[in-house]
Amino acid sequence: MDRMKVVVADITTLAVDAIVNAANSRLVAGGGVDGAIHRAAGPELQAECRTLGGCPPGEAKITGGYRLPAGRVIHTVGPVWMGGVEGEAEALASCYRRSLELARAHELREVAFPAISTGVFGFPPDDAARIAVGTVKEVLAGDPHFSKVIFCCFSESSAELHRAAIEAAHD
Repeated sequence: MDRMKVVVADITTLAVDAIVNAANSRLVAGGGVDGAIHRAAGPELQAECRTLGGCPPGEAKITGGYRLPAGRVIHTVGPVWMGGVEGEAEALASCYRRSLELARAHELREVAFPAISTGVFGFPPDDAARIAVGTVKEVLAGDPHFSKVIFCCFSESSAELHRAAIEAAHD
């Protein structure tokens, strides 16, 4: 899929239509990717998030990008890993699907995702990469609207998992 790309970078530096924030359900600034996005975007992002009434796991909400190079931020709440028996895989797939549906509704063509739920939420990174790539591939197959979906990884090891998942998805 030539519309999927993997990069190792700080997601807050990407000049794309939208970046996805691995948020918490209250949509308040937290740690990891979420904290970095809020710090880079400035206090206006938190002010807008306060008006959204939170976000349940597997869903997504959109805000402005404020001081970020990305025009918009799509906030999605990934599942906390509970051993894989609490519907975590389905909830994670829903994060990617709902984020892309929201991007499509706002006519955003280039979207960058972090590795959702793989930090403090504890989702196994290899499984998360396969779910992310598989879900994005499925959405892209039915929607020519998107020009590029970027998997923005914080580490080379995460990027390798995403590259491997893309290769496997080609088979």
